[in-house]
Amino acid sequence: MFKKVLIANRGAIACRIIRTLKRLGIQSVAVYSEADIHSLHVSQADEAVCIGPAPAKESYLDARRILEVAQQTGAQAIHPGYGFLSENAEFSEACEQAGIKFIGPTPEQMRMFGLKHTARKLASENKLPLLPGSDLLDNVDHAKREAQSIGYPVMLKSTAGGGGIGMQLCWSERELEETYQSVERLSQANFSQGGLFVEKYVEIARHIEVQIFGNGDGHVVALGERDCSVQRRNQKVIEETPAPGINEALRQQLMDAAVRLGTAVSYQSAGTVEFVYDTQTHEFYFLEVNTRLQVEHGVTEEVVGEDLVEWMLRIAAGDHQFLRSYQYRPKGHAIQVRLYAEDPAKQFQPASGLLTKVVFPENVRVDSWVETGSEVTSFYDPMLAKIIAYADNRSQALEQLSRALKATSLHGFETNLAYLSNVISDDVFASGKQFTRYLDQFEFKPLTIDVLSPGTQSMIQDYPGRTGYWNIGVPPSGPMDHLAFRLANRIVGNLEGVAGLELTITGPTLKFNSSTVIALTGAPMQALLDGIDVEYWKPVAVKAGSTLKLRSIKNSGNRCYLAIKGGVDVPDYMGSKATFTLGQFGGHGGRMLQAGDVLRLNKSIPLDKTCKP
Repeated sequence: MFKKVLIANRGAIACRIIRTLKRLGIQSVAVYSEADIHSLHVSQADEAVCIGPAPAKESYLDARRILEVAQQTGAQAIHPGYGFLSENAEFSEACEQAGIKFIGPTPEQMRMFGLKHTARKLASENKLPLLPGSDLLDNVDHAKREAQSIGYPVMLKSTAGGGGIGMQLCWSERELEETYQSVERLSQANFSQGGLFVEKYVEIARHIEVQIFGNGDGHVVALGERDCSVQRRNQKVIEETPAPGINEALRQQLMDAAVRLGTAVSYQSAGTVEFVYDTQTHEFYFLEVNTRLQVEHGVTEEVVGEDLVEWMLRIAAGDHQFLRSYQYRPKGHAIQVRLYAEDPAKQFQPASGLLTKVVFPENVRVDSWVETGSEVTSFYDPMLAKIIAYADNRSQALEQLSRALKATSLHGFETNLAYLSNVISDDVFASGKQFTRYLDQFEFKPLTIDVLSPGTQSMIQDYPGRTGYWNIGVPPSGPMDHLAFRLANRIVGNLEGVAGLELTITGPTLKFNSSTVIALTGAPMQALLDGIDVEYWKPVAVKAGSTLKLRSIKNSGNRCYLAIKGGVDVPDYMGSKATFTLGQFGGHGGRMLQAGDVLRLNKSIPLDKTCKP
């Protein structure tokens, strides 16, 4: 086995690989960009070396620099993880030339399956069922002819790449014409390969994939299938194994087809054969092969009880015999959700910033790279963690996952945590009837407020605030007019210490994404709810989508208070949710509100008769 391994990646997968290396007594070398200097994988590794500036092309995609670090640190092998250089045949060859083992498939296998049109040819030769599709297209006119022959709708695909990039669903010839050039440009920009083809689109489909593993000597095993149908913009969101609603005969056919394809090329290391399953005809068709470890490999590990990273290390180190004695004996059910730094209420726009508090549950598997105080930048994929629940059966795993998501907490910026909770509790997913376009129809109603404009000095406070820390230089913090603050909470039915807003001189403009009840107290500001004057010192019902505009103080005083039923959801810091701007802690990110902030609300009791305007 190797004595030292370099991880040519970052984030959750880098931490995941380091964990296996530590268990095996193998030293780890982490590489990191300047933006990732405080990332968790850097502190967890035995050694860490900065390889360049934040942009990936100047760091994690810089093959020459990564090889330099491997040689300088004495690493005998490189594990590429997923993404970045994991399916780069030229990098694998460069490792071999430098005398460093690349932990993964061979360069030839990456090339065979790296282009979808050549992978389709291999699949056809090995009698895997294929969707009707074209060869590489010459131009848009060629695409139109092929699409007409296949029949709409069709999927226009880049032959290179993966992860949902370079794919466009076309329902008509007009859509095909409009998107052809953009998909071609996207393919060229991301994969340096502009080749496109069209393929029949299955309207009500499931995405089923089979995990394979080969020893490179012609022996390939299948470790079950995964359902990856819950997707957004062709990107996977939730994965599970075994796939619900798949009978044993179909499961065996899927695994046999995957093994047949892997055996034909004497596949080496971890790989995934992906299929589309037509829920109406109950037929499956080959899609592509991913020649790397998948993001969702953890659910397979939970069910088969094996460490696939360890398997990759053993194969790369020359141990080819253990796989021949392996018997596939799955047990239980595992479900994984991908936790992203993104705002589902704003078309899933990526989020970034400082995580002021991070809490993950201890009774499930969490593969993550963040902790309280982590800085999340906009340079890389927004995935923060993978939360994996495992139990004896699907219903128990789903219940465990639901509890785990409720126990998870991340503050500082928006994530898709609430969205994930809503999806797994939805009847469609709960019954195992998900399909690839399911999320297109899913309605998410966030319990949040958008800050459209912040006002002069708007911040979150609570009562009695933060007290008792003068001896360490922290003065008391909390609402200036604590009586008005407490009465605002009393009016909406909150306990007097629930977090609310203190507004100074000129107020903010807030958009409510859910129905609630508010109360305004203190110095009166001009207040308009959807253009209608708001009375002070009374409960006011607010509908989802409404906008509250608070302007300048009318008469005397400087501070106005806004209470929301249930209160604002922010973490405690030194015993209080109050904002202390000088110390840069408490409240929302330890600062005054800014345009673009999203305030989460706590769930509250149903509205009663006293809450009507």
